[in-house]
Amino acid sequence: MSGEIHKSLMELPQLQYLNLSSNYFPDTPIPEFLGSLRNLKYLDLSFCGFGGRIPSQLGYLSHLEYLNLAYNSLNGSIPYQLENFSQLQHLDLSVNLLEGNIAPQLGNLSQLLYLDLSWNGFEGNIPSQLGNLSQLHQLYLGNYPANLKISDGGQWLSNLISLTHLSLESVSNLNTSHNWLQVIAKLPKLRELSLVHCSLSDHFILSSKHSKFNFSTSLSVLHLRYNTFTSPMVFQWVSNITSNLVELDLRDNQLEGYTSSDFGIVMNSLRHLHLSSNYLKARDLKYFTNICHLHSLNLHSNNLTEDLPSILGNLSSGCVRHSLQELGLSSNHITGTFPDISIFPSLKTLFLDENQLSGTIPEGVKLPSTLEELTISSNSLEGGIPKSFGHACSLFSLDMSSNNLCDELPIIISHLSGCARYSLQQLYLDGNQINGTLPDFSTFTSLKILYLDNNKLNGAIRKDIQFPLKLEGLYISSNSLKGVLTDYHFANTSKLEYLDLSDNSLSLTFTQNWVPPFQLLSIHLRSCKLGPTFPMWLQTQNKFVHIDISNVTISDIIPEWFWAKLPLQKVMTMDISNNNLQGTIPNVSSTYVSTSMHLGSNGFEGSI
Repeated sequence: MSGEIHKSLMELPQLQYLNLSSNYFPDTPIPEFLGSLRNLKYLDLSFCGFGGRIPSQLGYLSHLEYLNLAYNSLNGSIPYQLENFSQLQHLDLSVNLLEGNIAPQLGNLSQLLYLDLSWNGFEGNIPSQLGNLSQLHQLYLGNYPANLKISDGGQWLSNLISLTHLSLESVSNLNTSHNWLQVIAKLPKLRELSLVHCSLSDHFILSSKHSKFNFSTSLSVLHLRYNTFTSPMVFQWVSNITSNLVELDLRDNQLEGYTSSDFGIVMNSLRHLHLSSNYLKARDLKYFTNICHLHSLNLHSNNLTEDLPSILGNLSSGCVRHSLQELGLSSNHITGTFPDISIFPSLKTLFLDENQLSGTIPEGVKLPSTLEELTISSNSLEGGIPKSFGHACSLFSLDMSSNNLCDELPIIISHLSGCARYSLQQLYLDGNQINGTLPDFSTFTSLKILYLDNNKLNGAIRKDIQFPLKLEGLYISSNSLKGVLTDYHFANTSKLEYLDLSDNSLSLTFTQNWVPPFQLLSIHLRSCKLGPTFPMWLQTQNKFVHIDISNVTISDIIPEWFWAKLPLQKVMTMDISNNNLQGTIPNVSSTYVSTSMHLGSNGFEGSI
């Protein structure tokens, strides 16, 4: 929905619930007349693109219990009239352009359970009056850039005895004192603490060495990403202040070196450890192997340079191999070939993309029966896919794009045709050297996404094959396929939304009155053969926002219904160039195509 919010809403004085979230009112001020709906208890205007200031008239809504204005472009300061919300329990003003000091009057909202002011332009000290919100459960503060500060050692936080979630992201002076941390440590119900982007460093840890932080046993999630920790002593520090963590996030620091041997033993509740974007090496992983209940270990973008069999061998030496469900090793410098990973019996997700793996995957390599997602894209693997991959009965996503695979596609698909053909939903093989023609995919009964573009596929497409029943996206552009695609090939593709057959020698020959079972959002058929007449089946497509039918041998007058579709469907890109299209171009404006329109090398007449 877009346009304007009509004043006729004022004719509903008994209205108690109003949710207009995720509609489109770009840079429109929030209507002041909403303040006349005095019986409102629930008002959600999030994700609407509203601009301007928060109208002070909202302060008249004295019965309001829920107010969400998040994800807009609201500016200015928080109006003091909001202190009239004596019954308000939920206030979300996050992700706007609000500025100035945080209004101390917010401390008068005595019933508040949830307060989110994050991702605005507030500056100055966080008002100590927020300490009056004794019933508050969740508090999210902080901006980027970091212009907020905490004053008086954060003593006001000690009154928030019901707090379960606290975020102080980008609060700029946390690294100058430890008093605030001692206050937070005493909060009896705190479960999640986020100190992201707070300039915390090794010095902060060293200077707090002799301070005692006896965090409540309730603390289970600690986010410390985007700080400047370099030493692994941060692991020891964390284990000293709390040993009950379920999730620890240290992404985007500068960590290198290995932690103490007892970290895994002490942190026996840890389930999720995020260490991406640091400088860790393979040897530094030694003492993570004895975290016996760890489910996910994310090490993307570190300094792992060893061969993959060695890295996985070291990780499997401890009890973690039995519990690990997700392992992220993307964007490192890992070498070697792909080894047997069935030694991790609980593994569900493995990311190995953007490394330096090479060679052929050995035929005897096995995958865990639990594996659901395997990503090995952007490496230098050769050959084909072993038959054992087809026996991974839980596999729903396989991404081996941007390698040097050079086997024939029918062989690859045959190798995947074990029980994996029933579970596989996403198959990415684009950007390889795969040859052969398209086999029959109809036995892959769950397949939704198929990427085969930028390979060396060739030969004529068989007349008797059909695309899978649940297929949503088919991408086979930039190959050397030829032959004719007919109604029969697409007979069961009622869910198809994305079709890219560009840059092949394919002819699309459909019966004259064919009504496709699908409604496409994206149509890319460049350099296929659709002509000589304008394809009538396009008239049935009422949802496309991208269309490329350039160089498709059409020699015809472009029908009026085609032009009429463009503004109705809010088409973003259109390319019909390099044909022999004729006729008069209508009065084209930005209402037709919002981003780009290519009409060149045709036979159009008249002015634009």
